[in-house]
Amino acid sequence: MLSAERLAASLTAGLHGKRRAGMGEDFWQYRPAAPGDTARSIDWRRSARSDGQFVRDREAEMAQSAVIWVSSAAGMEFSGGPDRPSKRARTDLLALALGMALLEGGERVALAGQPPRPGRLQAERIADALVRREVLTRDDDAPASDILRPGQRLIMIDDFLGDPAPMLDFLDRAAAAGVQGAALQVLDPDEEGFPYGGAVLFRSASGALSHDTRDASGLREAYLARLADRRASLSRAALNAGWHFGTHDTGAPPAQALLWLWSVLEG
Repeated sequence: MLSAERLAASLTAGLHGKRRAGMGEDFWQYRPAAPGDTARSIDWRRSARSDGQFVRDREAEMAQSAVIWVSSAAGMEFSGGPDRPSKRARTDLLALALGMALLEGGERVALAGQPPRPGRLQAERIADALVRREVLTRDDDAPASDILRPGQRLIMIDDFLGDPAPMLDFLDRAAAAGVQGAALQVLDPDEEGFPYGGAVLFRSASGALSHDTRDASGLREAYLARLADRRASLSRAALNAGWHFGTHDTGAPPAQALLWLWSVLEG
């Protein structure tokens, strides 16, 4: 909680504009005065520059809802070294920090499967759910399509190294439901650079997949090409769905990923 609070404090949260006139603090537009507008609502300085009278509209503000889905796949427990966190630890930190920042801005937030709520207590609920969720015994994980709700924004955080078909299908369903959001791929630096050489036994976290080689360095070029292809495929699918796709590795500061998530959600 403390780490997430410090991370969230690096962002300035605020209510999201509804892009229409209403009660709010931010200027939206000038419009010609109409019957029913009071003398107090007229901007006399703007009106003095023309022959008509103008009203200064403010932008309506509203609390929005955001749902955060984090992968529980077995591979998220991976860390390539003791000097960096596991992918799950980094994912949980980002999810909680993002949730705190959105809650601070007056939004309703929840992990997938929970009802979005506002307030400080909701941050504690999210933290508790992240700590208590069980690691899956399989290598893949994907959100259920029943979490899609029109008007909500959805954030998905995963390593996206498993079978891409369920995730691509989910993005299609999200687009059809009018749900927008962001997908963040979190990898360990070893998964980014493939620093292996010599004889290596590669095995998935669940143990279901394995590959034994005596020349790991000879696989590096093919591996990096496959990773680039996977990212390009996910990026295209996200773009077609009106989503954003980004990447982050656990060797980089978490603030970089949080800032990216915040910026794409702010539009």
